Amino acid sequence: MAGSDVVEQQEQPWNRRRLRSTNERLLLDRLRAQGAASRAQLARETGLSKPTVSSALASLAGVGLVHEVGTHAPERGRTAVLYAPDPAAGHALGVDIGRGWLRVAVADLDGTVVARCDVRNRARTSGALADLVVGTARQAITGSGVNPAEVVHGVVGTPGVYDEKQRRVRYAMHLPGWGRAGLVDRIREELGVPLEVHNDANLAALGEYTYGVGTGSRLFAYILIGTGLGMGVVSEGRLFTGARGLAGEIGFLPWPGRHKPERLEDAVSGVAVVEAARRFGMSGQLTAKTVFDAARQGSPAARQAVELEAERIAHTVAAAAAVLDPDLVVLGGGVGHSVDLLLRPVQERVRTLTPLRPRIAPSRLGEDAVLLGAVATALDTARDLVFERRAAGTH
Repeated sequence: MAGSDVVEQQEQPWNRRRLRSTNERLLLDRLRAQGAASRAQLARETGLSKPTVSSALASLAGVGLVHEVGTHAPERGRTAVLYAPDPAAGHALGVDIGRGWLRVAVADLDGTVVARCDVRNRARTSGALADLVVGTARQAITGSGVNPAEVVHGVVGTPGVYDEKQRRVRYAMHLPGWGRAGLVDRIREELGVPLEVHNDANLAALGEYTYGVGTGSRLFAYILIGTGLGMGVVSEGRLFTGARGLAGEIGFLPWPGRHKPERLEDAVSGVAVVEAARRFGMSGQLTAKTVFDAARQGSPAARQAVELEAERIAHTVAAAAAVLDPDLVVLGGGVGHSVDLLLRPVQERVRTLTPLRPRIAPSRLGEDAVLLGAVATALDTARDLVFERRAAGTH
């Protein structure tokens, strides 16, 4: 007997409410995963009876979780009404806090970004940064035209790792004071939106898996190379975070410095590119971007700095390959975007360092990887919350 038949035949007074909710969720998940469908099609695919499907769809439509999106006219038989989830039933908030930029997006339940705000992060204190996050998020919500109460969940991406017990971010060295306890609580309270906090490299990996080049990968590592260095690992579609959320903090790996031992983050980052360029003779106001631009123009000093960065990235990839055995390594972040200069030398250097051969590819999402990963993560919870809140009113 099919499991769905059991669902229909075991209805007793004490569990009818639960079974109706289960059937509704089954249909909603099917519509979200595979697109619009008719009642007859849903009955065939789920094994539920047509009356059960009709009743469940009526309940879902009554609370705004699904809506009619058109009709299908077969060669024979009646024209069928097509149903799909209503993307406007709720919304999610994604936030990417970087040293240079703050990015905020509001998305509907289909994952479509309906409003977005990108602002320069000029905050010099943790309090000012918290104010900037709140103000920019409010601006995005206002710009979306969505009732703030309909933004049911949010995810914040930040350097470092959020310590739930101490209620603070740890290891965010490039955001001064950001580790102070209470900052995240303050943002939650002022926004009035439930918020989760996740490491930015982890979210970038999830974003790349959901929307980018990582789709379909069995195990891939996303190396985020920007102001700092981080790595996110996605295995079988799920994030691997380790025992305390610190998996992927490759910036802490030891690295033999010129005068004293360093961390790998000191050698593989935008700051390291600038320092190397100065050492090779470049002067003036330098950023990683200006160094890469100069290398494209043929500057010998800039080219040396880029070659050194490629070698160090190759060591990072080789280390990740040895520990994780990924089928794909994605290079992302500010420095990772200069793949036109980095990709080939990194690939060639990896071949001399290790017999392991993961595919190395640039990020498809670029600077949006963390933000889209935050949106995707927030949507997982938002969809559950919206269903629970709205469906509760029908039973």
